[in-house]
Amino acid sequence: MKYNFDEIIDRRNTESAKWKALKQLYGREDIIPMWVADMDFKSPPEVIQSLKERADHGVFGYPIIDDNYFDSFVNWVKKRHELNISKEWIITADGVVDALKIAILAFSKPGDKVVVQTPVYYPFYNIIKSNGREILRNSLKTENGNYLMDYEDLEKKLSDKRTKLFILCNPHNPVGRVWKKQELKKLSDLCIKHNVILLSDEIHSDLIYPSNKHIPIVSISQEIKEKSLTFYAPSKTFNLAGLKASYVVIPSNELRNEYKNTVESISSSSLNIFGMIAAKVAYEKGEDWHKELLIYLENNIDFVISFFNDKLPKVKITKPEGTYLMWLDFRAYGDEEKIKEVLVSQAKVGLEEGSIFGEEGKGYFRMNIGCPKSVIEKACNNIYDAFKGL
Repeated sequence: MKYNFDEIIDRRNTESAKWKALKQLYGREDIIPMWVADMDFKSPPEVIQSLKERADHGVFGYPIIDDNYFDSFVNWVKKRHELNISKEWIITADGVVDALKIAILAFSKPGDKVVVQTPVYYPFYNIIKSNGREILRNSLKTENGNYLMDYEDLEKKLSDKRTKLFILCNPHNPVGRVWKKQELKKLSDLCIKHNVILLSDEIHSDLIYPSNKHIPIVSISQEIKEKSLTFYAPSKTFNLAGLKASYVVIPSNELRNEYKNTVESISSSSLNIFGMIAAKVAYEKGEDWHKELLIYLENNIDFVISFFNDKLPKVKITKPEGTYLMWLDFRAYGDEEKIKEVLVSQAKVGLEEGSIFGEEGKGYFRMNIGCPKSVIEKACNNIYDAFKGL
């Protein structure tokens, strides 16, 4: 490989949440952090070099966004996902979660309901509840370890007169599904039927493994194109989470104007100049790095699955179709709190307990495999040593 994803990079004392929050979250600091969704790899060298050059300039005044910034994203999405996006559809944002929060404020009122498919990325819960909206849980079904949408229950939730929004996670975090075109079509038709706006979080859409294909929600039909907002960012793709640069794609003039009005009413922030530069350069020059990253990540996934199948078969794992997050079923070992205690105190591995993603996730644990294989090998061996006698 051209890029060294095996390199161990010490992230302590770099204001890294992944490391700095260990004491707060797990009660100790001497554990392997495999929780929050950022990677332990250096970003593409072209990105690093561009940031160094800009920092050397030494003047950090207010930035302005030019067409080249949007062109890099538009070209990337067209090449990766065969989707033509007009620059006029795009609104910039600091981050996807913040942008989703603005959409909730723009298209619903306190007391309205928002549907999510659980277990799901837990910040969704907070941005709904903290703004006085009600969460409706459309639990995913499982068949032979695979997650599927429950359309019958979904229609019941969407038909509620107070339901105004549906948040889709595609690829799905934490279960790793990349939703197929027919699944998205059925979902979209239900949203249109019940006049519910669809908010599609596609932040992991560049992290798709062979035999799977990401289908942008706006490509499903003209009707859902006019009834949806899509949220993108280079943060997962190129490991740029700390630089805060995201995109909201809104084809509908009506929805876009309403979203803009809400932004202007609550915020006057602009993008960070380093985030702008990093995003643009990553989309323009990071393709080779990204290709090798996907190969490396899939090898990590295959290692974890093989390891647990051979040594701890009571832990059940379905290979994720996308993301660098694995959803490990530890339920055979009993109570979630006890499992977490063993993971932390004996294995010294920091995973995220499934219950924070929703009641349906209880007994599961999310593992971030976006790190050197040697780290994964150590974590897996530690887990084996801690659980082999249980």
